[in-house]
Amino acid sequence: MAKIPLPAPRRMLTLRDVSEASGVSEMTVSRVLRNRGDVSGGTRERVLEAARALGYVPNKIAGALASQRVNLVAVIIPSLSNMVFPEVMTGISDTLEDTGLQPVVGVTNYSPEREESVLYEMLSWRPSGVIIAGLEHTPAARAMLQNAGIPIVEIMDIDGTPVDAAVGISHRRAGRQMAEAIIAAGYRRIGFLGTMMPHDHRARKRLAGFEEALAEAGLALEDREFYSGGSALLKGREMTEAMLARSPDLDFLYYSNDMIGAGGLLSCLSKGIAVPGRLGLAGFNGVELLDGLPCRLATMDACRLDIGQIAAEIIAGKRAHQGLGEVVELMPKLQPGDTIRG
Repeated sequence: MAKIPLPAPRRMLTLRDVSEASGVSEMTVSRVLRNRGDVSGGTRERVLEAARALGYVPNKIAGALASQRVNLVAVIIPSLSNMVFPEVMTGISDTLEDTGLQPVVGVTNYSPEREESVLYEMLSWRPSGVIIAGLEHTPAARAMLQNAGIPIVEIMDIDGTPVDAAVGISHRRAGRQMAEAIIAAGYRRIGFLGTMMPHDHRARKRLAGFEEALAEAGLALEDREFYSGGSALLKGREMTEAMLARSPDLDFLYYSNDMIGAGGLLSCLSKGIAVPGRLGLAGFNGVELLDGLPCRLATMDACRLDIGQIAAEIIAGKRAHQGLGEVVELMPKLQPGDTIRG
């Protein structure tokens, strides 16, 4: 466990803060934020810009509850179709079961703007805590998190500076670990197949660590193929066939996730390509759904269940919170399966 010192949390923002920042009365700020009353366009824009810059979120339950909190935990994840997140949600839900807290899920589809919108709506209901995937957010989203006045746990990744607490793995180190295993097994002509990197920050960090380890061994990626959209077996087959048609001398394919890796494995087996002798393969995440494949895809267990459990323990007060900047790092385990030479 590592600690990163950060400034103490500020008090919760009020209408007065927005009023002072925008130079208009609190009553006018209230009218703008509730979209009521006659307010000029210039004044409205000034108020909205001030609120966004401050990270102010209006309180939809103001006056309704003395505590100004509801027993909801906002859980914000990038996808429901990605097989990674159901296990994270299981860890969160099971841990919160006897606490009186209820997780409520928002999905961002890997869009920073969508994340900002979902976070805004969820915080407006004054939840008791936020669990959010990743460490990268828009300035406005980060401001909202910093000024929420509640426990915030960023999950899945620890390669960065958390707003409050972070629970996850180092994806950069995970990429390095996979590259080192591939090199040790004697593979030298390696291709990478994965998601579009601008918004899948964790896949981008794994690739960076992977390439760093290759470079230290005097190697570089021979080819790469990217896609957008959800993880799918069909996409993995298509990408694998395209890469091997373009670069037939490759001896290893590293996939950013298990689903496209499984599609690649099925493609190789259907074409009679000897795996792992002629061609080695590896994915990432350790998805149990793939246990029924003809052979076990090499992968890495990303500690998804543990991440969900620990994040929920911090939110519920079941685990001692070490203060701002707390980082709980878990160590993923390489599972060589049947697709890396022994």
